[in-house]
Amino acid sequence: MSTTQSERLRELLEPLVTSQGLDLEEIAIDSVGRKRVLRVVVDSDTGADLDQIADVSRALSAKLDESDAMGAGEYTLEVGTPGAERLLKDRHHYERAVSRLVKFQLTEGGGELVARILTVGDEGLELEVPGVKGRKATARSLAFSDIDKARVQVEFNRKDDANDQNDQHDENNDKKEEEA
Repeated sequence: MSTTQSERLRELLEPLVTSQGLDLEEIAIDSVGRKRVLRVVVDSDTGADLDQIADVSRALSAKLDESDAMGAGEYTLEVGTPGAERLLKDRHHYERAVSRLVKFQLTEGGGELVARILTVGDEGLELEVPGVKGRKATARSLAFSDIDKARVQVEFNRKDDANDQNDQHDENNDKKEEEA
């Protein structure tokens, strides 16, 4: 049987989150002055939109109101997603970050590595390390055991497949206009 409040809350709330098609990633209880804040982080393989977050928030609020899991004192419930620069801890976090740029803190004085996750295997990752100063990107394998911390990086100038398709569409339209 669980002993901590976080574990009790997880047992209470996880089935509700799962029933909404999401994963319960994290539960945290923080004190802010005299107030307590219950932060619940949810996610899924396809992400979570605002409607899903609102639905989960209402369901969790109702469940918490009918239980004594938070005790008698007042608290604020905050439900959200991990955010753009999420910390990667579990295998499914890495799977959700495929094609994303990640900053790795390596174990045993291995330093830092910034690379794009290409695939996730049983023992580790296949990465693409961006080239520096005009050099080509290189492939690298990285075992999970060699990773101390990993965090997704925000990319403002990345050209993804959707943008490439839009650019191609714009180029075709420009050619048609020139021909007309």
